[in-house]
Amino acid sequence: MTIPAGQDPCRFLDPAVLFRLGRLELRARQAVEGFLSGLHKSPFFGHSVEFVQHREYVTGDDIRHLDWKVWSKTDRFYIKQFEAETNLRCQMLVDCSESMAYGREGMDKRSYACTAAASAAWLLLRQQDSVGLVTFDKAARRMVPARNVSMHLDAIVNALDGSMPGEGTDLGTVCRRVASSIHGRGMVAVFSDLLTDREALMRALRMFRQRKQEVLVFHILDTDELNFPFSGVTRFEGMEALPDLLCDPEALREGYLRELNTFLQDVRQGCARLGVDYQLIPTNQPLDAVLSRFLHRRDAFAGGRASIS
Repeated sequence: MTIPAGQDPCRFLDPAVLFRLGRLELRARQAVEGFLSGLHKSPFFGHSVEFVQHREYVTGDDIRHLDWKVWSKTDRFYIKQFEAETNLRCQMLVDCSESMAYGREGMDKRSYACTAAASAAWLLLRQQDSVGLVTFDKAARRMVPARNVSMHLDAIVNALDGSMPGEGTDLGTVCRRVASSIHGRGMVAVFSDLLTDREALMRALRMFRQRKQEVLVFHILDTDELNFPFSGVTRFEGMEALPDLLCDPEALREGYLRELNTFLQDVRQGCARLGVDYQLIPTNQPLDAVLSRFLHRRDAFAGGRASIS
């Protein structure tokens, strides 16, 4: 069911989903750079959290961090260094192209993507992390700068609500624009059906990785797209400049599913090569269950605590 823009942006914040996510955390696997004390490892040294190493004292160092036990044994001054923790800066990219409008039952792909993005933003802001948003089709349509205050969630859900399905998808161009505005390490989360040129998609993801961004890809597809359940003579409405097609879907099913599996395999393998965390999400899956599994899987992979790592 598609809900028109202007009907309560807070519909993207499902209380049941937020309740089940309430005890989870979204942690970066790689070191991140930020400005506030937070949950994530920083590439910079500080004087709190976790001891890392000693280094020799130099004039101007704070003597409060001298290790007197080492001095008593070596008669030399050494400073304790600790690994600081910092806040995460996450940039969310939400696909609002025409193909995201598809959905015969329940939520269409765009509504599902917006709900997933809003839920993740709520989780990050609760951790005092910074969240920014870009909605896009052929170009960036709405851009919300990254902020880390709780009221920032209103700006995010309003931008999601105002981004109705539009033109075709040009993820490569949008990613180049976003990448050029990113400074320092952080995270990029993409919510899309990825119905775009595969080579351009991989170049875009590689660009983020080269800029030291941890990348999450939530590949959102309708169950019709995954199963092709149609029968009888059917007219398929063309999207993103494609023509309508009148055909017998049963004659196309085998070839369609073969091409789909090739597409999914290429995307999955491409993401794995780049170190991108990929998750295929059918729209008939309860969002809270999908996100919870995703968080626990990342935590198990990292060998850490109950978190999105």
